[in-house]
Amino acid sequence: MKKELAECSKNGIYYMELPVAFDAVTVVVNPKIKFLSKITVEELKKLWEPAAQGVITTWNQVNPAWPATPIKLFGPGADSGTFDYFTEAINCKAKSSRTDFTISEDENVIVQAVSRDVNALGYLGFAYYSENSKKLKPAGIVAKDSKSAVLPSVKAVMDASYKSLARPLFVYVNAKADERPEVHAFVDCYLNNAEAVVKQVKYIPLSMKDYRHTMVNYKVKKTGTAFGGEAEVGVTIEELLKREPKN
Repeated sequence: MKKELAECSKNGIYYMELPVAFDAVTVVVNPKIKFLSKITVEELKKLWEPAAQGVITTWNQVNPAWPATPIKLFGPGADSGTFDYFTEAINCKAKSSRTDFTISEDENVIVQAVSRDVNALGYLGFAYYSENSKKLKPAGIVAKDSKSAVLPSVKAVMDASYKSLARPLFVYVNAKADERPEVHAFVDCYLNNAEAVVKQVKYIPLSMKDYRHTMVNYKVKKTGTAFGGEAEVGVTIEELLKREPKN
């Protein structure tokens, strides 16, 4: 993001950062795996960090209580926003990951692969899991500061208990372009209908309070990003909307 911020600043581009939805990045395993119903962030890091490549190949290497059977890993490719967020959240650096896993830019392929292989684990967007919940088993995630596992769900994302892998989604509007009536009308319509559209496409809506705050920020043309060029994991939309953004 720092690169994009610098480019915008260099070219005199001001923009509005408008949160519209959440995705819950979901870790899934084959339903026949009985020993794994939850997994810690630390275990996920041990499994997916670059140092695991060619080294961590069986389940018991991740957790000694698990069997010494081979792990088959599946996930999205480097062009995916899901990949970026997962690697940032788990490995603390976007795009930092082992690469000896089966990669697919089509998350439906990941669904089919995990559902057919008893030793499979993968990760994908919540919509793909929810549409295939009979074929896949979700793993509850134990956050670094918690002892309890939390399964992905609309409620768990909205109440911020599924914080380790809840991915906020934004639209960015060029402030200059927003001066055009047709652009402003489109964005206004988009935000007023965001909750219904988000549910329709199987993403997770924000709270009504956060949608109202987003509309206020848009109407006063609050430009810049609340992230300041640094990716953050686990931050709430409410907190982001209150921040003084950086251009």
